[in-house]
Amino acid sequence: MVEYSGSGDPARSLALMWRTAERPSRGAKPALTVARIVRAAIDVADGEGLVALSMRRVADQLGVGTMSLYTHVPGKGELLDLMLDTVYGETERPDMDGRPWRERLDQVARANLALYSRHPWLLHVATTRPPLGPNLIAKYDYELRAVADAGLAEIEMDAVLSLVLQYVHGAARVSVEKSQAERQTGMTDNDWWMAHQPFLAKIGDAAKYPLATAVGSAAGAAFDGTIDPGFAFEFGLSRLLDGIEVFVNRSADHPSRPGP
Repeated sequence: MVEYSGSGDPARSLALMWRTAERPSRGAKPALTVARIVRAAIDVADGEGLVALSMRRVADQLGVGTMSLYTHVPGKGELLDLMLDTVYGETERPDMDGRPWRERLDQVARANLALYSRHPWLLHVATTRPPLGPNLIAKYDYELRAVADAGLAEIEMDAVLSLVLQYVHGAARVSVEKSQAERQTGMTDNDWWMAHQPFLAKIGDAAKYPLATAVGSAAGAAFDGTIDPGFAFEFGLSRLLDGIEVFVNRSADHPSRPGP
């Protein structure tokens, strides 16, 4: 199941995310607020997955009638934008001053991986039309600072950051899917591997598939299964940063080159 950010009314989503529609009240604080609704929706998605998210389910979580939610949030599309912008405010943002760009990008990658680990439902939201709320803008601005002094043009800075974030998205999906598979099947990767090994030993043809046999066996022995998401993330991130470093150095040598 995939949901799409930006599927609600843009004006209403932006007004809610930036809180321009709210007016301070002189009386007692209302029992139900936009912030409470969004927090309850995030709790539902964290605990039950995005497939369980609905206005009715959020109302049940809050112990109120479904229609009372619509007084504060127009619908699920706007609610999803609010959820996204809220969790985007969670990423760690330590001071980057004095740190090399590679170390900064490494930190950005790890902060986003941690965000996906806390909220796996983020992997099921297509954000090509991102929710342009205050937390997203602040996150984007902070993460761009990782390469602000790397000598890149503005479009290159955006492309490098996008490359890192897309890598983390893919790595996080592998990690989350591995954990979910173990939880839902009750079988660890090692259990799964050991259950298949006797049969593979009978039908395997090392002469016909020498590389698959040798490399697969080595990986299986090393990881007690088919893959170690932690190893894969560390290996891939290092190689990705190596490649970006080559690009940054080339940009410094040829600042006026016409294209990538």
